[in-house]
Amino acid sequence: MFIKPKVVWNVSRIRKVIGRLFIGIGLIATGCLLYVFPVFDLPVPTGELKVGTQVFHFIDPSREETLGKTPNGKRELMVQVWYPAQAGTDHYAPFIPDTEILRYMAGNYGLPGFTFQHLKYVSSHAYLEAKVSSQQNTYPLILASPGFGSSRFLHTTQAEHLASHGYIVVVIDHTYNTFATKFPDGRITTDTTNDLFSPDQDYRESRSIRDKLGEMLTNDVIFTLDQFELIQSGQIPSILKGRLDLGHIGVFGHSIGGATAYDASYDPRIAVGIDLDGGLYRLSDREGLRKPFLFINSESYYEKLNMVMENRAYTDEELKRMGSTREWEDQVTEDKKLELERMRLAADGGGQILYIENTEHLNFTDVQFISPMFNMLGITGKIAPSRANFAINAYMLDFFNLYLKQQKGTLMKGPNSYYPEVTFVKTHDM
Repeated sequence: MFIKPKVVWNVSRIRKVIGRLFIGIGLIATGCLLYVFPVFDLPVPTGELKVGTQVFHFIDPSREETLGKTPNGKRELMVQVWYPAQAGTDHYAPFIPDTEILRYMAGNYGLPGFTFQHLKYVSSHAYLEAKVSSQQNTYPLILASPGFGSSRFLHTTQAEHLASHGYIVVVIDHTYNTFATKFPDGRITTDTTNDLFSPDQDYRESRSIRDKLGEMLTNDVIFTLDQFELIQSGQIPSILKGRLDLGHIGVFGHSIGGATAYDASYDPRIAVGIDLDGGLYRLSDREGLRKPFLFINSESYYEKLNMVMENRAYTDEELKRMGSTREWEDQVTEDKKLELERMRLAADGGGQILYIENTEHLNFTDVQFISPMFNMLGITGKIAPSRANFAINAYMLDFFNLYLKQQKGTLMKGPNSYYPEVTFVKTHDM
C-alpha cells in the first residue's frame, strides 16, 4: 500500500537531483563561458578630445572585383572613420558595427557560430556621426589597413586613441580579405583570399600571388585616399568636409596590412607610415622607400628576422616540426634579406625598428581583449593585453606626432625606462 507513494517520491527526488545537477553544470558552464568570453571594456582613449565615428560605402568604377561577386562587378569597400568630436549626448556606438558578422568571425577561428556573441554587448568610446571638434580647423589624416581575415573594428582602440589626440583615422575593410563585411543593402561578403593559396604551390608562385593580392590592397588605400579628397572638397557629403589636413597624411597597418601601409607610402601624398608586424610584399618591384617609416614587430617575428641577420639556418628537425622544406626557407631568407634592407633605408630616413617583448602577432589588434583563451593558445603573447595596447599606442602616437604635427617625438629618440618591453633594433646590427 505504501509502495506506489515511495516510487513516486523516488522519481520526484531523482528529478530534483538531476535538475540540480543540470543547474550546477549550467552554472559551471556559464562561469567558464564568462571567463573565456567575457564582456569587457575597451581601453579608454587617453587624449583630451571626444571621438566621433562615421561609416562610408565606396565603389571604385575603375576596378573590376576579382575575388567575388558584386552587383555591378566593381570593387566595393566599407570604410569607417574615427575623428575628434564635440562632446556627444547619445550613447557610444557599439564595438561591433554589424552583429551578423560575428558568426563568420567565429568560423574564421574554427569555433561554433555562437562563440563571439558576447561582443555585441561591448561598447566603443565613439559617438556615431557626432559633430567634428572645433578645437582645430583641420586634423591630419591617417589611413589604416587590417590584416588577412581581420576587420576594421579590430583596430578600434588604435583609431580611437589617435582620434582623441587630434587625428582623423580611416580604417578600411578590404572586401573578401576580411572574415566578413556587411554592405548597406544587407549583403555580407566573407574571406576568399585564402582560396588563392594552396599547399601545392612552390614558394615563387605563392609569393607572386601575395604580391598581386598586395597590389590590390594598396590600390584600396590609394582609392580611399582619393575619396577623402572628394570628402574634403564636399563632392562626397560628410560632416568632415573641409576638416581634413591633406598636407599631413600618414598610414599604418597590421600583418599584410602593414605591408600595404609600406607599399601605399610610395604615393607622394603620404608622408609617413607604420608597419605593425607585417612582412613586406612587392620587394623586387621598385627601390626602397626613402621616407620615415616605423616598424613595430612582435618578439616572434623579430626572432625570425634575427635568424637572417645572424645567418642561422633551421635544423632538419626544426624544418620537420614546422612542416617546411629547406628550399622553401632558403627562398624566404632571401626575401627577408631584401626586407631588412628596406627596413634599414626607412630607419635611415627618420624611422625606427622596434620589437615588443612577449608579444605575438595578434597583440597588435583588439583580438587580444576578446578572450584569455587566445593567450592560452599562444595566439597572443604573455604580455597583458592592456600593457601591449598601451605601449603600441604610445609609440604610434609619438611617431605620428613627430612627423605629422612636428611635435614631441620623445619615444623615437631611443629606449625609455617607462617602456622596458620595447627594444630598439640598431641598423648597424642588421
